[in-house]
Amino acid sequence: MGSTLDWMPSGAKIAAVYDRKEDRKCPSIVFFERNGLERSSFCLNVEVDATVEFVKWNCNSDLLAAVVRGEKYDSLRIWFLSNNHWYLKQEIRYMKDDRVRFMWDPIKPQELISWTVGGHITTYNFVWITAVMNNSVALVIDDSKILITPLSLSLIPPPMYLFCLNFPSAIQSMTFCSKSSMNHLAASLSDGRLCVVELPAIDCWEELEGKEFDVEAASFDSGYKSFIHLAWLDSHKLLGVSHSQISNSAIKDSSKDELSIYCLHEIELVCSEDRISSSVTCSGWHAKVLNRLSLEGTVIGIVPDQGNGCSAYVQFDGGKVFEYALKVADARGLHQKRDDMSFSSSCPWIDLVQIGGCLPQKALLFGLDDSGRLLAGERTLCNNCSSFSFYSNSADHTVTHLILATKQDLLFIIDISDILKGELEVKYGNFLAVFKHKKGEDERNYIQIWERGAKIVGVLHGDESAIILQTVRGNLECIYPRKLVLASIINALIQGRYKDALLMVRRHRIDFNVIIDHCGWQNFVQSAAEFVKQVSNLSYITEFVCSIKNENIMETLYKNYRSLPHDNEAKAVEHGDLESSHGNSKIHSVLLAIRKALEEHVAESPARELCILTTLARSDPPALEKALERIKIIREKELSGSDDLRRELYPSAEEALKHLLWLSDSEAVFETALGLYDLNLAAIVALNSQKDPKEFLPYLQELENMPIVLMQYNIDLRLQRFETALQHIVSAGGAYFEDCMILMKKNPHLFPLGLQLVTDSVKKNQVLEAWGDHLSSRKCFEDAATTYLCCSCLDKALKAYRECGNWGGVLTVAGLIKLGKEEVLQLAHELCEELQALGKPGDAAKIALDYCADVNAGTSFLVSAREWEEALRTAFLHRRDDLVEEVRTASLECASSLVGEYEEGLEKVGKYLTRYLAVRQRRLLLAAKLQSDERSINEVDDDTASETSSNFSGMSAYTLGTRKGSAASIKSSASTKARDMRRQRNRGKIRAGSPGEEIALVEHLKGMSLTAGAKRELKSLLICLVMLGKEDIARKLQHVATNFQLSQMAAVKLADETMSNDRINEHFYVLENYIPKIKEEMQHSELFSWQSKVLI
Repeated sequence: MGSTLDWMPSGAKIAAVYDRKEDRKCPSIVFFERNGLERSSFCLNVEVDATVEFVKWNCNSDLLAAVVRGEKYDSLRIWFLSNNHWYLKQEIRYMKDDRVRFMWDPIKPQELISWTVGGHITTYNFVWITAVMNNSVALVIDDSKILITPLSLSLIPPPMYLFCLNFPSAIQSMTFCSKSSMNHLAASLSDGRLCVVELPAIDCWEELEGKEFDVEAASFDSGYKSFIHLAWLDSHKLLGVSHSQISNSAIKDSSKDELSIYCLHEIELVCSEDRISSSVTCSGWHAKVLNRLSLEGTVIGIVPDQGNGCSAYVQFDGGKVFEYALKVADARGLHQKRDDMSFSSSCPWIDLVQIGGCLPQKALLFGLDDSGRLLAGERTLCNNCSSFSFYSNSADHTVTHLILATKQDLLFIIDISDILKGELEVKYGNFLAVFKHKKGEDERNYIQIWERGAKIVGVLHGDESAIILQTVRGNLECIYPRKLVLASIINALIQGRYKDALLMVRRHRIDFNVIIDHCGWQNFVQSAAEFVKQVSNLSYITEFVCSIKNENIMETLYKNYRSLPHDNEAKAVEHGDLESSHGNSKIHSVLLAIRKALEEHVAESPARELCILTTLARSDPPALEKALERIKIIREKELSGSDDLRRELYPSAEEALKHLLWLSDSEAVFETALGLYDLNLAAIVALNSQKDPKEFLPYLQELENMPIVLMQYNIDLRLQRFETALQHIVSAGGAYFEDCMILMKKNPHLFPLGLQLVTDSVKKNQVLEAWGDHLSSRKCFEDAATTYLCCSCLDKALKAYRECGNWGGVLTVAGLIKLGKEEVLQLAHELCEELQALGKPGDAAKIALDYCADVNAGTSFLVSAREWEEALRTAFLHRRDDLVEEVRTASLECASSLVGEYEEGLEKVGKYLTRYLAVRQRRLLLAAKLQSDERSINEVDDDTASETSSNFSGMSAYTLGTRKGSAASIKSSASTKARDMRRQRNRGKIRAGSPGEEIALVEHLKGMSLTAGAKRELKSLLICLVMLGKEDIARKLQHVATNFQLSQMAAVKLADETMSNDRINEHFYVLENYIPKIKEEMQHSELFSWQSKVLI
C-alpha cells in the first residue's frame, strides 16, 4: 500500500494506490469504506514499473484522476464508474521532463487544471458525449478498447457488449459513419496515432458476437498528431481538429502565437487490403492530409452535413459557427461564417438534422449549452433541457420529431413542424409539468421519467420507434412513447406497408382501428384487398376483424397524439362520416370488403372459412343468416358422404358452428337457425350452445309435427317477422282466416299488406272494417271514415265524420244512407248545436240556413262569428227588418267595446314602454359599474369571475328561449280580439324587479299587435257600420284602432333599437318621435289594409 490516497468529497469512499511491483504486477487503485474495509479495486493496465503520484476526486465524486509516471512518458488519466465498472475515459500524455501536476476545479465538476514545471498551464473542460449513432449503434470507450453494441438488435447495457475493438493505446476521441451498408470508425489515440476500422453491415454483426479485433494504426504521411475532434465527411474523407501540445523544452523557442494553435485537417483515407463484406477491416489503412487550415479560437465541436457529404460545421467558443467545404481541385476549403446557424452561447452538445418530407428541404443545427438551454440557431427552444435526440420514421433519415428530457425528469416529444411554425409556446409552454383538464380529460403532453437523473442516450428509428434512457447507475431502459408509435404506424400505412403496420399495432397494443381510421374508412375499403394479401395471416386478420369499432378513434382515443406524417406522396383526405352516402356503417362496409378480399385472394382452407364466418358474425348488424347458410352447405356435404377432395378445404360443420357461437349470442344464432326453417340445424345449434334439451326439444318436436306453412307461421311469430307470418297464414287457406285477422289487429301496420294478399271480396271488406275500427280507436276519424266508405260501412262512416266535426261529410253520408227529411232536419239541428259548442258559429250558421231554413238562428250564428257583412246580407235577403235591427244593435255594441279595448291598449303600450326604458337604463348603469369593479380586481381568477358575473341576479342573462316562446304566439288567428287579449293576459304576469322583466316587457309589447283575424273582423265591422249609416262611429273606431296599431309598432321598434345600444338618450328614445316614422314607413303597407280610406 502506497502513501497516495484521496478521500471522496461525498465521504463514502477512500481511493488509495496499491503498488504491486513485488508481485511483478501493474499498480491498482483500491477503494475503502469509511470504516477501513476494502470495497473494490481495479488495475491501471500500465507497465509494472509505473508509479502513481497523485489521485484526486472531482467535487461531484463521479470522476477520479491520477498522474501515472511511466518509463517513457507521464500521463494524466481520468476514470468513471458505471454499473460497477471503472472506465478509463481519458489519457493525456506528457513528456517526462514536464513533471505534470493537476487539480480539479472546486466548483465545476468537469473542469481540470494541469500545469508543468515549465509553467505551462492547461485547463480542460470535459463534456459527456453519448456515442449512440443514427443507426442505434452504441460505442463505449474503455481505455484502449471500444465496446460496440447495436441497440436495435439487443439492449445490452455496458460494460457488456456484442464485440470489441482493441487499439494500440488509450483512445482520446472517435467518430462513426454509417452510409447504406458501409460502417466506418475512426479513433484518435493518446499517442497521436490514427486508427481506422471498416465494419460489415449490421445484419452480419450477429456473427461477431463475443469476438475481439486488434486494430492497427493507419500510416500517416505527416506524422502522428492527436485530434480532439473528428468527423466523417464521407466513407473516405475525415475532418479532424488538432491542438498543438507544447513541451517544456519547446516553450523557450516558441513565440506566443504558437503556444495554442487549433488546426483543421481534411484527411483522405485509402485501404490497401481487399474488402470482405462480412468481415472487419482493421489494417492496411493509409491517411493523407489534403488540406490544413489554421483556426483562430477554441473549437467546441464539429458536426458533418450528412445531407450533401461534402461539408461540415465548426463551432467556436462563444457559439459562432463556420461552414467548411471540401477542397476542390487546388483551391483551399471554404471557411464561411454561418450567422443563421450560430448560437448565442457555447454549446458542447450539437447535432445537425435534415428536415424534409412535406416541409421544405433544409438542415437545422441544434445545440445544448451548459445551463440547459436548447437552441436552434439563436432561437431558444427550452430553458431546462438535460438531454435531447431526434427521431426519423423513414428510410431517408428525414427527422420528424425532437425528443428532449428536462431537468424536472419530464420527457417531451415534439413535432419538427411545431418548431418551424413557432408553435412550441402554445403547445408545450415552458416545458414544465402543467395539468390541463378540459371536460374531464387529461391533456398531459409529456412522459414522466420514473428515475431521477436519467438521460436520453439514443433513439431506435423507423418502425422500432423507441427511446433509450440511461439511468445514473448505468442501466439502459427502453420506452415506446405512444406518439412515436402512432407516427411510425401511420407512416407505414401511408407507404402501403400494411403488414408492418399491423405487427406494430399488435406489438404495442394499439387499437386496430388506427389502420382503418388514419385516413378514413372509405379509403381503407379500397385497399382491403392489398391489406389481406400483405398480412396473409388469417389469425391476425381474425384478430383485426374482431376489434373493429363503429367510431373514429383518431378523433376520440388518439386525438391528442395525432399529427400528420411528413410525406409528399400522402394523399390529402378528410375523415369520412361513420355512415356513407348509401347508409352503410363503417363496420359493415369494412367487413364486406375484407370478406370479398378473402374469397378472391386467399386460397381455400379451414382457417379462411372461419375467418369469413368471423366477418359475418362481427358485421353490423350481424349477418348470422348468411353464416348459418355457409355452415348448412358444409353440413350437407358431410351428410352426402361423397369423397370430394374439396371437403378438406373446409372445417367441419361442428367446428364452424362452435366458432360462430363463440363470436355471437347463442340465443340469436338459435333464432336465426329457426328463421331458416331448418329444424335439424336449430337442434344442432341448441346442443352446441349448451341449452337444456327440456327447453327446446318439445318446441322443435311440436314444430316438426305441423304442416310446413303453419311451422313457418309459428316460427315467424316467435321471431316477430310479422310480414312473412301474414304471408304464410294467408297461404294456409281460408280455414285460418280468423288467425289472419287476429294477427293484423295485433299488428295494425299489416293491414295494407293484408289487403294485397286477401283476394276474396267479402274477406277484404272485413279487413277494411277492422282497419277502420283501428283508425277510429286511434282517433284518426277522417281516415277511418274513408276506410269505412271503401267497405260500405256507411253508419260507421257517418259516426266517424261526426266525431271529427266534418259536417259536410256527415250530411253527404246521410244522403248516401237515404235518410228521411225529418231525420236529416233533426241531424242538422244536432250539428248546429255541436258546432256552436265547438266554437264554430260560422259553420253552424251555414247549416241553419241551408238545411234548417232557420233565418233567425243563422243570423244569430253569423253575428256570433263576427261575420257582420254576411249577417247583414242575410237579413236583407229575407227582408227581415227585425234581423237588420239585431245586426245594427250588435255591431254598435261591438264597436263600442272595441273602442274601449283599443284605448285601454294604447294606455298599456305607454306604461309598458316607460317601464321598459327605466329598467333598461338601470341595468346599463349597473352593468357599467360592475365592469369598472372587475377591471380594478386583476387577481380574480377567470373561472371565478365568470361564475360571479353569471350569478349577479341575471339582469342581463336574458335567453333566447323567452323571445322564441313568446314570438311563437304572434300569428294569424280566426279568434276575436277579446279572445286574443285574454290569451295575452293568460301568458303570465310581468314581475317587477325580476331578472326577466326587461325581456318580458318587450315580448308583451310585441304580443299586443293586431292579428290577421282581428284585422279581418275589424274591416268587416267598419263596412257594416257604414252600410247602416253609422259613419261617425266607424270613423271613430278606425281612428282609435289606427292609433293603437301605430303606437304598438312604434314601441316595438323603439325597444328593438335600444336593445342593441349601451346608452339611452332620454330625449331621443320617446314614443312621440317614432309614431310619425312608423306612419310614414307603413302608409301603404299590408299591415294597414283593413282601413277604409274614406274614414281616414
